[in-house]
Amino acid sequence: MSGRHVAVLMGGFSSERPVSLSSGAACADALEAEGYRVTRVDVGRDVAAVLGDLRPDVAFNALHGPFGEDGTIQGILEYLEIPYTHSGVLASALAMDKAQAKHVAKASGIPVAEALIMDRRTFGNEHPMKPPYVVKPVREGSSFGVVIVKEDQSHPPQVITSSEWRYGDRVMVERYIAGRELTCGVMGDVALGVTEIIPQGHAFYDYDSKYVKGGSSHVIPAQISPNIYQKIQTLALKAHQAIGCRGVSRSDFRFDDRGTGEGELIWLEINTQPGMTPTSLVPEMAQHAGLQFGEFLRWMVEDASCLR
Repeated sequence: MSGRHVAVLMGGFSSERPVSLSSGAACADALEAEGYRVTRVDVGRDVAAVLGDLRPDVAFNALHGPFGEDGTIQGILEYLEIPYTHSGVLASALAMDKAQAKHVAKASGIPVAEALIMDRRTFGNEHPMKPPYVVKPVREGSSFGVVIVKEDQSHPPQVITSSEWRYGDRVMVERYIAGRELTCGVMGDVALGVTEIIPQGHAFYDYDSKYVKGGSSHVIPAQISPNIYQKIQTLALKAHQAIGCRGVSRSDFRFDDRGTGEGELIWLEINTQPGMTPTSLVPEMAQHAGLQFGEFLRWMVEDASCLR
């Protein structure tokens, strides 16, 4: 229903501010082209007062990282009774906490990698797990703070305990899964296509691979067996539903097909606020399904609600 007033929430004050500004600008432009009246809101600590004055029909959440996708802004929007896109308070908070999301996924029968939750300050000279393993902040996005510890590394990474670390004290130590990086979006109650992400000149799909031009290439549909392709779609939808997501989400997987048989497929995490530029992964998946960027965003605006 064009003509409705949409406030596009972008920017914010997390480490992912530049990504959010890019997503927000792309969404605002596309929604204006679809006929909506759009206000661009660079989110600050006064966002409740700003939105209280604006009283938009819908808030399009293009924020990334803490505050934007951890249930905080969602709670503010619930309090203000402004319908909003993406997941609600509980699902957002749950998905943002990698440890809790993994518990829920595992309990739902989704294959996950073995992991330990630790205080980074307790890292000593001994490996907490046999290498190779990955250390991740429990509550960050965009691969901020992710460290891969290789098999031949004699001691844990010193950056984890350094005073320069700024990603929180709780970290997840997770068995490293070799193989291919695969991801699948969900839109409502439908799993979209499966994309393989191939980092260009990077060891894994890190921040630069995601956001620097030429940092990675996307192959959709992923060139994997139909059986694995369908299994990924099934697991992505299962994770979306188990965690209680709404609107759009994206689940990330690793697939180790180096041995015999079907290989090992592992669910890594779910993202309730995936990137939203026209070349981002989920909009690409929507386009593969026949939805242009503007149509895709229109679906998200019309899907917006409170009590999500």
